[in-house]
Amino acid sequence: MNAAALSSRQLAWWRWSAFTLGCCAFFISFFHRVSTGAIAADLQREFAIGSAALGTLGATYFYIYALMQVPSGVLADTLGPRVTLTIGMVIAGIGSIAYGLAENFTTAAIARTLAGLGVSGVFVCTLKLHSNWFHERRFATAVGAANVSGIAGALMATAPLAWLITVVSWRSVFVTVGVVSLALAAAIWCLVREAPDSGLPTAARVDWRRALAQVVANPATWPPFWVNVGISGAYMTFIGLWAAPFLIHAHGMTPVDAGRYTAFTLIAFALCSPLIGWLSDRVHLRKPLVIAFAIAYCATGVIWVSLPLQSPNAAVLAALLTGFAVPGFTLSWSIAKEVNPPQSAGMAIAVANIGGFVASGLLQPLVGWVVDSGAGLVAGGSADAYRLGIGVLAAWSIIGIVAAYRLTETRCRNVSHMSASPVAFDAMR
Repeated sequence: MNAAALSSRQLAWWRWSAFTLGCCAFFISFFHRVSTGAIAADLQREFAIGSAALGTLGATYFYIYALMQVPSGVLADTLGPRVTLTIGMVIAGIGSIAYGLAENFTTAAIARTLAGLGVSGVFVCTLKLHSNWFHERRFATAVGAANVSGIAGALMATAPLAWLITVVSWRSVFVTVGVVSLALAAAIWCLVREAPDSGLPTAARVDWRRALAQVVANPATWPPFWVNVGISGAYMTFIGLWAAPFLIHAHGMTPVDAGRYTAFTLIAFALCSPLIGWLSDRVHLRKPLVIAFAIAYCATGVIWVSLPLQSPNAAVLAALLTGFAVPGFTLSWSIAKEVNPPQSAGMAIAVANIGGFVASGLLQPLVGWVVDSGAGLVAGGSADAYRLGIGVLAAWSIIGIVAAYRLTETRCRNVSHMSASPVAFDAMR
C-alpha cells in the first residue's frame, strides 16, 4: 500500500492518529518530568531525605533520559517510531506503577529511572512521526502544537497534582498513570502508521552507524545541542523541581499556591510554543527568534532572583514572562533536523535534545547542594540560599545565548534539498 492508493480521508486519519497518540505520550512524559516538585514534601517526609537527595531523585529521570536520547534516535530511524514508542510506554507504565508502590528511597529512584527510560523515546519518536507526516515548512508548527500537550502534562503535575495529593495519595496517582501508559501502548501499536507510503509500518533500512557518525561529525548539529544545554536545561531544572520549593521557602507560599504560580509559567509556555513555531515557519527564519528568546529567558532568571515577590501580581508577572520567554529553544530541534539528511532526522533531533537532559541531570542536584550548603552561609538563611540556587540557573542560561549565535540558518529548508554550494551554505550560518 502506498500514498497514491490511499484516499485523502485515509491519509488524514493516519496522520492525525499518529499526531494525537504521540501527543498523549508527550503528556505522560512531561507529567513525569515535572511531578517531583509538587510531591517534594511528601517524598522528603516519607523517605527522610534532604534537598540534595531530593534533587538526585528528581534527576534520575534526566540521567536515563539523556543517556537514551541517541539510542532512541537510532531506534526511531531503524526499528521505527511505532515499535519504539510502544515498547517505551510499556516500560514507562511499569516504572510508574513501581514508583507508586516504592517503600524506600532506593526503590523509588530505581522506579523513577525506569519510568524515565520508558518515556525517553517519546520525544524523538513523536518528532520523527511529524517529520514523516508533515511538510518541512510545517514541521515547527506541528512540533509547537504537540508541545502544548506536553506542557499540559507538566501543568497537570503542578497545582492540580498538589491539590490532588491532598485528596488521594501520591502513590495512587502514579499507579493510575502507569495503567494509563499501558493502555496507551496498546493504542499506539494498533493505530499508528509511520509514514504515508507505509501500510503496517516498516522502518526504513538505514546504516545507522554511518548515519550517526555523519550527524555527530556535522559541526552544524552542535549549536542546537548547546542551546538545549543552556536554556532547556535551566528551565527544566527550575520548573521540574526547584520552582515550587523556591516559592515556598523564599516567599512563604503554600505548596498549592506555589503550584499555581508554576502553572502560570506552563500556561504561558503552552500559549507561546505553537505561536513561535508558526511564526518561524511563516517568516522562514529560526536563528533570530532563538537568539531573542534566549536573551529574554536569561533576563527572567534575574527577575526571579532580584525582585521582591510578596505581591501576588508581581509573582504572576514573573511566572508569565518566564513562560513566554522560554519557547525559543524548541526551534533548535527543527534546526538540527534541517542541517542533517531527512533519513537521519531522529538521530539529529536526539543529539540536540540530549543537551537539555544532560544539563538537568547536573543542575537538579547542583541546585540542591547550593541550597543545602548556602543555608548556613548567606545572611538570609534558607530564603537567600534558594535565591542563590535560582541564580545559578540564571547564570547557566547564558550558555544558550552564546550557542544561539552559532546556529545555522537554512530558512526552514533541509540542506539535502538545497542547491546551494557549501560556500553558500556556510554563508547562512
